[in-house]
Amino acid sequence: MADKINLGIMNCFAVKRWPEPEAWCRIIGKDLNLRYAQFSFDLLDPRTIEPAMTIMCKEIIKGYKKYGIHLTSAFTGLASYSFNLLLHPEFGMRMDALNWYKEAIKTASLMEADGVGGHVGALSMKNFENTAKKEYLMNFLMEALAHLSLLGKQKGLKFFLWEPMPVPREIPCTIDEAKRLYELANRNAQIPIKFCLDLGHQCTYTVKGRDRNTYTWLKELAPLSPVIHIQQTDGKMDRHWPFTKEYNKAGIIDPPRVIEAIEESGAKETTLLFEIIHAPETNENKVLEDLKESVEYWRKYLK
Repeated sequence: MADKINLGIMNCFAVKRWPEPEAWCRIIGKDLNLRYAQFSFDLLDPRTIEPAMTIMCKEIIKGYKKYGIHLTSAFTGLASYSFNLLLHPEFGMRMDALNWYKEAIKTASLMEADGVGGHVGALSMKNFENTAKKEYLMNFLMEALAHLSLLGKQKGLKFFLWEPMPVPREIPCTIDEAKRLYELANRNAQIPIKFCLDLGHQCTYTVKGRDRNTYTWLKELAPLSPVIHIQQTDGKMDRHWPFTKEYNKAGIIDPPRVIEAIEESGAKETTLLFEIIHAPETNENKVLEDLKESVEYWRKYLK
């Protein structure tokens, strides 16, 4: 049985709407009454120049301390998810991605987050279908992760997060592949390389059976995932719906089953983080209403 399951939120909801740290910290800590958060790099690019970078990080620290929030991690957002990053077919672009992650590690350390990570890379269709090239790029990825774990250790971070994805080219997307890569990545890691599971990512079109089952992923991998993204979804696409009455009718994510699967996994502690993404044109009041309803819904089961 899990000793502790915390409830928190990724602040992706604030992108372009509430970029001020005081604003999103107030929403998380006061309006939603949550004590755990994950920071999205969509709100602060790791390559932001000085003195803007230091100013923003100080404001972030000020905000989450004021509202009693624990920053679990800093994470890639939709902007960086658009890139191939550490699996780009061009060597120079992979080195650029390595530099991006180096800056992300520095930024996470500046804002006093526990860890850093996210989407690490996507293979091109050409390289995904080329066995030799795919193997070469995966070896590069392992070296890159080992190097980033060393930098993370030097900056005082506790772990590096790797997010299993819903696309075959965005490795890993199956349970066995995740287990194999977890062991491989941690052989030379200086700080633990952990997963950040997502309840909406079990929709990969090339897999079936246990790999399409959210609860099986949790039962087998929750102990390796100190933070877990939660979203309502229909199992067909990566929806990032809120947990409202409307979407709960169409969705497949059931809080009691999630909690049961985590407890069966043997995980000692994990933090469930809402990763709810509304369309940019959604009214801000609607966004807040959906977030509040989602938190209230989950609180009924996490006491």
